[in-house]
Amino acid sequence: MPLAENPTTTVFGCRMRARREELGWSQEKVGVLIGIDESSSRARISRYELGVHEPPVATARLIADALGVSLPYLYCEDDSVADLLLALHQLPEERRAHQAKQWLAKIG
Repeated sequence: MPLAENPTTTVFGCRMRARREELGWSQEKVGVLIGIDESSSRARISRYELGVHEPPVATARLIADALGVSLPYLYCEDDSVADLLLALHQLPEERRAHQAKQWLAKIG
């Protein structure tokens, strides 16, 4: 997902929207999943995606969990690094540390 698509949107907003669309979810669904009232969830999520508002870290963590990504992924400015973060996050927990060590050994 190239971040240059919309320079007025934040990295967080771009990654959040791309992941939401990848899952085929509405803004309302994401809002409801993180505990926002259904009547205002679409507007709140839209503001986060457009960069009008930056969510508090606790809310950003809920969004990351709902979308199945890590919190650092949503803030990562480098697409290649973001792809690695996403791949690492999608591994079963017991394999994450092992895989991370292998990747670090290869580049270190």
